[in-house]
Amino acid sequence: MLKIFSAGNILDAYLVQSLLAEAGIETQIFNEFAQGGTGEIPFTQAYPEIWLINENDLSDAKKIIASFEQRPHETGTSVCKNCDEPNPDTFEVCWRCGTVLHTPSHG
Repeated sequence: MLKIFSAGNILDAYLVQSLLAEAGIETQIFNEFAQGGTGEIPFTQAYPEIWLINENDLSDAKKIIASFEQRPHETGTSVCKNCDEPNPDTFEVCWRCGTVLHTPSHG
């Protein structure tokens, strides 16, 4: 096995693992629950890590990870017209009240 990625949080680790799995690349996550130990251990040792099962997948895995790392990180926000709750622009419905945030565009 070969360590190929350290994630800043467990959600990114799961996302990267999912992207790799879609490409047929088998991985294992280590330190999945270690972030709770931050303070007891150095934070860099608590980062979730993606380890590659088959080293023959390394080239393809690196391409997928590079694409993931180049994605935009910041999103804007939309304010719900029903409850005034801010929501990420990527949400289609308000997380708080369930109101549709965006009208689908036609054309």
